[in-house]
Amino acid sequence: MPNVFQLMPSLEGDEMAFIQELIKDFNDNQAMQFATAYMARRKDPSNILIFAVIGLLGVAGIQRFVLNQVGMGILYFLTGGLCLIGTIIDIVNHKKLSFEYNSKQAQQVAGMMRSFSS
Repeated sequence: MPNVFQLMPSLEGDEMAFIQELIKDFNDNQAMQFATAYMARRKDPSNILIFAVIGLLGVAGIQRFVLNQVGMGILYFLTGGLCLIGTIIDIVNHKKLSFEYNSKQAQQVAGMMRSFSS
């Protein structure tokens, strides 16, 4: 499986451990397909940080739209990032926000891989 993680060089810490546990039962072909599909859907934490900072400087809520949280994005947009407090919290928690999004995406991709192999 080390070859699979060469396709996902930006994974670190909790995300890498989560992915390792998720694909431990996959054969090499499934793992490679998973890596390709997951990396296409994955959101980089540094990009979420950049979007949140842009929200602080002008257009609040962009980071929430990127994370497919449309309702929160609209709320942030209409309230100026909940008077900037929500945007500041998102800047501090950008890694957690992206990990939650990426975990859901990884589970969906893994589910697709399992259903294709059945």
